[in-house]
Amino acid sequence: MPAAIVEPAPASAAGHHNHLDAKTLGLDPSLRTSYPTQSLSFLRGLKGAESSSETSSRPAQAKLKLNIVIAGAGLGGLATSIALARRGHSVIVLEQAPKLDEVGAGIQIPPNSGRLLRRWGVFAQGEDLFAKPSCINFRRWQDGDLIGYTDLGDFNTRFGAPYCVAHRAHLQRSLHARALELGVEVRLDSLVVAYRPDDAAVELSTGEVVRGDLIVAADGVKSIARNTLQPAQTEEPCFTGFAAYRATVDAEKIASDPEIAWILEKPALNIWIGENRHVMSYTISAGKSFNMVLSHVDHSDPSTWKAETAVADVNREFAGWDPRLTKIISLITSCIKWPLTNGRKLRSWVSRGSQLVILGDAAHAMVPYMSQGAAMAVEDGAALAVALNDAAALGDLLLALSRFEQERIERSGAMQEASMVNGLIWHFADGPEQQTRDRAMRAEVEGRPFARSANQWSDPVTQWWAYGYDAEEAMQRRLKGAALARI
Repeated sequence: MPAAIVEPAPASAAGHHNHLDAKTLGLDPSLRTSYPTQSLSFLRGLKGAESSSETSSRPAQAKLKLNIVIAGAGLGGLATSIALARRGHSVIVLEQAPKLDEVGAGIQIPPNSGRLLRRWGVFAQGEDLFAKPSCINFRRWQDGDLIGYTDLGDFNTRFGAPYCVAHRAHLQRSLHARALELGVEVRLDSLVVAYRPDDAAVELSTGEVVRGDLIVAADGVKSIARNTLQPAQTEEPCFTGFAAYRATVDAEKIASDPEIAWILEKPALNIWIGENRHVMSYTISAGKSFNMVLSHVDHSDPSTWKAETAVADVNREFAGWDPRLTKIISLITSCIKWPLTNGRKLRSWVSRGSQLVILGDAAHAMVPYMSQGAAMAVEDGAALAVALNDAAALGDLLLALSRFEQERIERSGAMQEASMVNGLIWHFADGPEQQTRDRAMRAEVEGRPFARSANQWSDPVTQWWAYGYDAEEAMQRRLKGAALARI
């Protein structure tokens, strides 16, 4: 939430100035309110906060320029490289794949990460491939009737960035291109097999050792850095018992069928929700592909899942649902089945010597029900760059990284919780709970004013918490608050 910035009161008639500050008003020294409010945000403009170095396309440069090695050129690793390079650090990214080739098809880019990507110049790399849907339609599983609605049309004005969707590969290419522009070295076919947190080094499968001042591990859900960091914890992300089929359908096939062509008429996200299942869908690749994520319960061992039966399995899993939806599902020719995992809350993301830090899915894997997994990794990179900015010597990394993990463990942990809550809300069986939920979302469907909603994507408080959060500003506020507390 934004800081409460207190301005001096106007001069009195006698010409005296009555200066009000945080201490006088009994506010926290960091000028943060302990309750969620946007009522004080207008005061930030009076202090020029919107043009501060944390929201500028030309940020303040780091006092100490570090040599930083990032393991992983996924979305989080590349975003972090950009955030760090913008502030003057020398960055090398090591990626095990011989070429960049993101899988998983579509990705949602909410305003909290989109605002950062826009600020960093990433959206300039092929902006036409970042679609801006007008709304999210929540549909009943059985017949597709509209039961919930989120208007996305004003998000750009309200949150400083639109709600976007894209192909994951297109986003990765844009991040890669921007990283190269900023001087980041991206080394492909470079598999990290071991971390040396005590001397800020990694070992590659070739035997080469790559050293830096700081190692950033963005090595995903199956992170080996996490176990290197905290071997006693054995805090592997846990399988939730849910899985998701991910697939794309040629949009031309849908457009040629009058019964289902309606879903392409305007850019929107459509999600069918039912007992322990849901289907998220939207167009990507400039309208050429129709992306689908089909979530369902599956407690079986993921190692037993067979790719060759996935298409038949997904059709069987959603048999009996809205006939228009099942007709679209029948057009799937190939799909990938993913286990959905949720990361356990770690005590620390930083090595004892403060030369290794983990972020992204390595630190906080989450189910995709808030569509915030990649966004949290982007926020991690933004916060890390700000936290390192004031370090004047290598000995300052301990404090900088401590502040970083405090901010990010709190934020990402709350988003993990919000994602699980969505899974609860969406997956009710038909009955009293489902009917109460649908009634609680009715106002948004009918266009009536509402102060709260069972739909977290429409609920005003949840929206501001999720999308109004600025990772660079929040990290700077935490640093300032910590500095004031020491005075």
